[in-house]
Amino acid sequence: MPVHRAVASDGRPGSASAPAATVAAMDARRDIVLAVDNPVEPPSTRAGSSLLGYTPPARYGAGQRALSVMDALKRRYGLREIASWPIKPLGLYCAVFEPPSGTPRDDLLKTLAADARVRLAQPLQDFAVYAQQVAPTRRYNDPYVDLQRGFVETDAARAHALSQGNGVDVAIVDTGVDVRHPELQGRIRDVHDLVDDGDRVFDTDSHGTEVAGIIAADGNNRQGIVGIAPEATLSVYKTCWYPVPGSGARCNSFTLAKALAAILDTRTRIVNLSLGGPADPLLRMLLTRLLEKGRIVVTAMPPDGAPDGFPNDVPGVIVVRVADAAAAPPGVLSAPGMDILSIQPGNGYDFTTGSSMAAAHVSGIIALLLALAPRLDARSAHDLLLASSRVSDGMLQVNAAAAVEQLRGTQRNTP
Repeated sequence: MPVHRAVASDGRPGSASAPAATVAAMDARRDIVLAVDNPVEPPSTRAGSSLLGYTPPARYGAGQRALSVMDALKRRYGLREIASWPIKPLGLYCAVFEPPSGTPRDDLLKTLAADARVRLAQPLQDFAVYAQQVAPTRRYNDPYVDLQRGFVETDAARAHALSQGNGVDVAIVDTGVDVRHPELQGRIRDVHDLVDDGDRVFDTDSHGTEVAGIIAADGNNRQGIVGIAPEATLSVYKTCWYPVPGSGARCNSFTLAKALAAILDTRTRIVNLSLGGPADPLLRMLLTRLLEKGRIVVTAMPPDGAPDGFPNDVPGVIVVRVADAAAAPPGVLSAPGMDILSIQPGNGYDFTTGSSMAAAHVSGIIALLLALAPRLDARSAHDLLLASSRVSDGMLQVNAAAAVEQLRGTQRNTP
């Protein structure tokens, strides 16, 4: 499975404007994100020019006006550019800058916000995935299916009599994924690496691999596990990386913005964001646009339960927590997330825990629903999953079979 090194702002595979070394050079404690208007107007052509004039390839998609404004801002405020990219759906040209030495970031952001040329000025922010490794403590012919707590507790096998997610694509915005894993053969639609520079790193990332396995691991292949939606396909957007081997995966405003902008130019209906962090104005704008375009965005509740960070602070997203005996906050879905068996890089399998896994279960169930009702919207999907939740192992949590059966019943009763 080939890996696109980057995706242009319009969703096309393109040359990387931010290779691994660039992303690694970004510091969320120091850097800022700056955006200006980007009205792309074809200039008068000259011999040897393209329709975008003499714009360097690394700045493809940026209008001359935006480039001029950004260059003027760099000179005026002494900014050092680390990376830049156009966000076509928002009509913006963004850049990550290092402030000049000795200038407090908060003071600089206030000054930039008052500059009429600036559309957005904010800190570059870090985000994290929500999972932790724990020790490993037809029917389908997959030998580990009975060990899949989430699969069993949500009655997924019964749901598969009506839907397996055929024709539905799920965007996984996460780390890389081992796309060569036997459980994912035929399940990967496309991959977009927005962080790293090599297949080896992409294929050895564990968190995205775990999420992918829960959603769409192949069924009846006589090995391993079965995904909640084993006939769905996956579009993988690597936005997170492991700064140190064995540490938690991290993302930032830059990588996440590029992924969300790229998804806007696709027809993918489900977006799985098993990650989170502080409120972020740029990412909020992009996620709001995705919701306006009818996308169903599934997010993981942070471990501390705080509702005020990205992406959970955007109205319309479906927030999922790990099911437990305590009542969930209003509107929040509960799903299996403790000791969940999924796939690992290198053809492996292991147990993992976290709200990242709970969110993946919900994304898979929504894929089952969309295969039956392609026009289902986010609010209807959320309400259906909440109303059809069932008590399992003493906890109220989403139930794939009940949701699918309720949807089919509604369809039969609709004239």
